[in-house]
Amino acid sequence: MKLKYGVMDTEIFGTIYILVNEKELIDISLSEDDWKKALKKYEVEYCQENTLIKEVCNQLTEYFKAERKEFSFPILFSGTPFQQQVWNELLNIPYGETRCYADIANAIDNPKAVRAVGQANRKNPIPIVVPCHRVIGKDKSLTGYSGTRTDLKEKLLELEGITI
Repeated sequence: MKLKYGVMDTEIFGTIYILVNEKELIDISLSEDDWKKALKKYEVEYCQENTLIKEVCNQLTEYFKAERKEFSFPILFSGTPFQQQVWNELLNIPYGETRCYADIANAIDNPKAVRAVGQANRKNPIPIVVPCHRVIGKDKSLTGYSGTRTDLKEKLLELEGITI
């Protein structure tokens, strides 16, 4: 079964790619390179008029206008059980708040897994919606976003009223 995808133009990221199955959001690619990686994993077809894609775009637009603090569409994680545990914990970080990697490791009852939490964060397939941007260094410093894009992380945090 082919998955559906659509595109959305944003001020912060430029064009992003949204990938869904029949019921759930599966992936948001923030760059052309990320999208090329997703295309290696999935068989896709363009369908901008898909109901779920339109809803994801609408809610992201509201988020970027600072009119939305939570997303209300279903998501589906594709990752290891540990990664999924980390990503589910990220969903518990409220809009406008941050946590450090150690906080996440402690919250999932694995306090020694700080580095592994960082790696899971980096592999988050649904950024923005699953707010990996809200995880910062213990010293309150910005750390990589989507690899090394701390500038993007900073913009998302500023959107949420957080100054680092």
